[in-house]
Amino acid sequence: MASLWRAVMGDSPPNVDDYDGVEYWSNPERTGWLTKQGEYIKTWRRRWFVLKQGKLFWFKEGIVTRGSRPRGVVPVATCLTVKGAEDVLNKQFAFELSTRSDTMYFIADSEKEKEDWINSIGRSIVQHSRSVTDNEIVDYDSNR
Repeated sequence: MASLWRAVMGDSPPNVDDYDGVEYWSNPERTGWLTKQGEYIKTWRRRWFVLKQGKLFWFKEGIVTRGSRPRGVVPVATCLTVKGAEDVLNKQFAFELSTRSDTMYFIADSEKEKEDWINSIGRSIVQHSRSVTDNEIVDYDSNR
């Protein structure tokens, strides 16, 4: 978990174990350029993002292959909200992704891109949420 935290925070490149076998180079759910704010030095850097199987990866380069190594990865199951953040940052097309302990800020290239990313990440949060597990689902019809 500590290595994942360092990867999210940018202290070191993520460990291969953090990918959980996700083939981020093949058939991602969503890809595109976003500008991401750094965690400690609050500079803005343009990165290529890949959303796949409940993980949001980012890379320096826009071409991702099997040999590419992400600069960071966030498991969306740890995220609580994704929403617009123009009012917080005073920047057009900005949005935020929040976990219990941190908020990450991003800027898309257009309003449509921003909304598409918010929708894709939000859908992934719901799909990969650990709030309801299979054994907690009650099938009321089976008791009849």
